[in-house]
Amino acid sequence: MSTSAPYSLLIVDDEPDLRTLYELTLLREGYELETAGTVSEALSCLQRRSFSAVIIDMRLPDGTGLDLLHWLETERRAEKALVITAFGSADNAVEALKAGAYDYLTKPVDLRQFRLVVASALGRVVAGAAVPAKATRAAAPAPYLGRLAGQSAAMQQVRDLIDKVSRSMAPVLLQGESGTGKELVARAIHESSPRGTQRFMAVNCGAIPEHLLEAEFFGYRKGAFTGAMEDREGFFQAADGGTLFLDEIGDLPLAMQSKLLRVVQERAVRPVGAVVEAPVNVRILSATHKDLGVEVAGGRFRQDLFYRLNVIQIRVPPLRERLEDLGAIADQVLARIAADAEIAPTPKLSAAALAHLAHYGFPGNVRELENLLHRALALSGGAIIDTADLGLPELAFEDSQFGAMESLLPAVSPAMASTAESAMPGAPDMPTDLATYLDEVERDILLRALARCRFNRTAAGASLGLSLRQIRYRMARLGITSPEP
Repeated sequence: MSTSAPYSLLIVDDEPDLRTLYELTLLREGYELETAGTVSEALSCLQRRSFSAVIIDMRLPDGTGLDLLHWLETERRAEKALVITAFGSADNAVEALKAGAYDYLTKPVDLRQFRLVVASALGRVVAGAAVPAKATRAAAPAPYLGRLAGQSAAMQQVRDLIDKVSRSMAPVLLQGESGTGKELVARAIHESSPRGTQRFMAVNCGAIPEHLLEAEFFGYRKGAFTGAMEDREGFFQAADGGTLFLDEIGDLPLAMQSKLLRVVQERAVRPVGAVVEAPVNVRILSATHKDLGVEVAGGRFRQDLFYRLNVIQIRVPPLRERLEDLGAIADQVLARIAADAEIAPTPKLSAAALAHLAHYGFPGNVRELENLLHRALALSGGAIIDTADLGLPELAFEDSQFGAMESLLPAVSPAMASTAESAMPGAPDMPTDLATYLDEVERDILLRALARCRFNRTAAGASLGLSLRQIRYRMARLGITSPEP
């Protein structure tokens, strides 16, 4: 395979036979090559010129591959770094990815996988390892990064991490509550990466019956089981050349976690009913609303798999931690909904409606906001969406904190209120955070009512003049959960 403008590669390995093997493999692909046998020789080459990529063995006579990775990072070099580690050296692979390596290979190196990883780093497709046509997107990538609205410090940090991790193949674990937009962040990482023109496949791990997991993930061969009438590819084969997003990874059973770990380590899958493994070139992004560290401690998630998936972690903040972004998010969501419904011009939230929303905790996060705005747009019928169109009077609880407790508190006249503090020696100081103080008052009342009714929410709500929906909302907002049976 020839090219008029060849990519230049530096191969760093202290074993002459392996250097020759790598050279012969890559020369056939049309690359320009230089080799080095030590860290010092590699540094001399790098100081003399730049390369498209550097292929580095982890064990070298005068240092390690990490030394070269740290030098490339310190010097802000543009070369993609590919690291070769000994078989089973999971710690080295993870450390290399954290140090900025684009990807890694394990010895003995599979030459097809070797060509594929090099081509992926350089944004090329190599002969004999092309991505199947089915995995190529026909349309231009959607601007998912642009859909991450808001300029809060929390979202700016997420954007910075997306920019950093999109340059490598390092596994990324997205941590965050339900509805925060973890899949949106995963799609933005994929779109910003060299794989952005290939397939992005999202899989909800918690939605697949346990007995179908292996067949769905790895595919199967005709006759492998009753009903297997033809060969079928799994998620990994379908995402070959692109990105596989494993949502709610914490819901996978332990037996499937073990099989997934092998695929992550070996980069090969064995379909159900097959006798040999087939290599796959897939970047894995995963997400969960669970604390996997707690799951590991409780024996519900494999520590070795967590270690491999958690190379880089991005925390997607809940909406209540970035309410300054609420206006920008609402505008963007309304614009998208209006465009889908062919409504013009796009309706806007009134100042009162936006202020009303800003007092809400949003337990469902951005997904809940989207659903709320869908309904509000349908109810408003005009160019302005006002407070009444939101359809949720309990949203503004902080605007009328005593609404649910009026019957429980003594009436206080304005005259009494103006002299209350001076007329009551030893009275507590006025709260410095009224919202937090009132939340604690409400929490105490709810807990007493629930305890009195043995945590029967319907009965406790009725005793306070609340519907079941209202007490469930307040329990969720204040973090009150029913005790374990």
